[in-house]
Amino acid sequence: MTTPLNLNKIRKERGRTSRKVRSDENAVQFGQTKTQKEALKARAQQISRNLDGHKQET
Repeated sequence: MTTPLNLNKIRKERGRTSRKVRSDENAVQFGQTKTQKEALKARAQQISRNLDGHKQET
């Protein structure tokens, strides 16, 4: 005879793998590293300063 299967373990493992796949997809779609976020923020500030410097007073 074969050993009995614990269906609860199988169900939980299936849930873990589906959550892992979903989290990987979300990381690719939405994820940015801290360095990337800081670089974007610094670039936005630089653009803002540049635009403020070119404004003409009327």
